[in-house]
Amino acid sequence: MSSTLASIPDALGSAWDAVSAVSEPAPPALIVVTAVIALVLVTVRPLWLATRHLITQAHEGSHALVARLVGRRLSGIRLHSDTSGVTVSSGNPRGPGMMATAFAGYVGPAVLGFLAATLLTLDRPAAVLWSVLAALALLILLIRNLFGFLSVLAVGAAVGAAAYYGDPVIRYTAAYLLTWVLLFGATRPVVELARTHRRGGGGGSDADQLRWLTRIPAGLWILVFGLVTAGTAVYGTARIVLTQF
Repeated sequence: MSSTLASIPDALGSAWDAVSAVSEPAPPALIVVTAVIALVLVTVRPLWLATRHLITQAHEGSHALVARLVGRRLSGIRLHSDTSGVTVSSGNPRGPGMMATAFAGYVGPAVLGFLAATLLTLDRPAAVLWSVLAALALLILLIRNLFGFLSVLAVGAAVGAAAYYGDPVIRYTAAYLLTWVLLFGATRPVVELARTHRRGGGGGSDADQLRWLTRIPAGLWILVFGLVTAGTAVYGTARIVLTQF
């Protein structure tokens, strides 16, 4: 028993070393190729229908994170095969906390992508992968339906394999691909929401919730979502380009 307890600090130290490891800079060609692949994944519709599940996970996870930060009680998250999702929380139905929770969903993937891009500018692909894996582990505890559980499990298995078994090239490839997909893919759901809203649909969306909370038209909230996600994508891309090339 004592030997087991004594080994815990060593195990934690090894884990921290793996997470915080600084790698040699990624080859510029790898950065470009992963960016092109990510663009294809978020622009070609059949591929986007699969890629969007990752964006939805980040979207709903952002709702959940902010809900907890502002003191709301989480009931769970459901992810559906049509790439929609819902996060249920309870608390004050109005006020800044509810506004922040509703706002976080569409901008969350872009912000997470920017944070990952920042780690990559420091040559820390392992930190990106292990951070994503930790976030997915917390997310799966909140999932309340089978498809959502399997969806998060599949992404987690792929990220975990790259983080644990991958060499530096594989880690960089996975980390950059995740980062580019989050940065480039965050804006497309906003564009889709704008189209739906223009056709008179989208009732019950985050923008409509914010309209109800603030009396600011849903269209203006959609515009803000678009400006934040597109601006974050441009800034995150610029940081990578300026530091890695």
